[in-house]
Amino acid sequence: MSAKTIDFIFDFASLNAYLAERALPELVGRTGATVNVIPCLLGGIFKATGNQAPFQAFAGIKGKIDYEMLEIRRFVAAHGITDFQMNPHFPVNSLLAMRGLCACAPGDEFDRYLDAVLAGFWERGLLMSDPAVLSSVLAEAGLDAERLLTLAQTDAVKAKLADNTAAAVDRGAFGAPTFFVGDEMFFGKERLGQIEMLLT
Repeated sequence: MSAKTIDFIFDFASLNAYLAERALPELVGRTGATVNVIPCLLGGIFKATGNQAPFQAFAGIKGKIDYEMLEIRRFVAAHGITDFQMNPHFPVNSLLAMRGLCACAPGDEFDRYLDAVLAGFWERGLLMSDPAVLSSVLAEAGLDAERLLTLAQTDAVKAKLADNTAAAVDRGAFGAPTFFVGDEMFFGKERLGQIEMLLT
């Protein structure tokens, strides 16, 4: 693995993973790093580690959720993420979408799927757990929705997502977005600056 490869533990269900993904091109442009997106199931990571989503874990703490939303607005402004909107179906179910991502061929198909489905979740506010909605989004992006969603239901693709998730937990991940540069782990979108320092 290149010293400038960033492994990105990713799930569409994570708003912060979406924000990090949209901010990463700036970092890549400045550092020449390569990003390796690894599809994992956030719910599986939570179950394996005893973690909870922030909106659940902090629900009873006065002011904490309001502050989390403030930090999101600051991040969005700082990185010029103009298309973001909160998904009205939050918390979102990403299982089928994540399996579909695992079914993609590396390269262009994977990248197009990632971009289109992220937009569906966090820019268009769609109910992406609905197979018909997901299929429509993929077709709009010029992808073979029928093939990908058929593959998403195969044992091999389901096992790939499960194996990725277990491997991420074994590396120390407890949530998303998590990044690894070699053996160095960084959790959260706020760590992109630390990653850049390591890479420059």
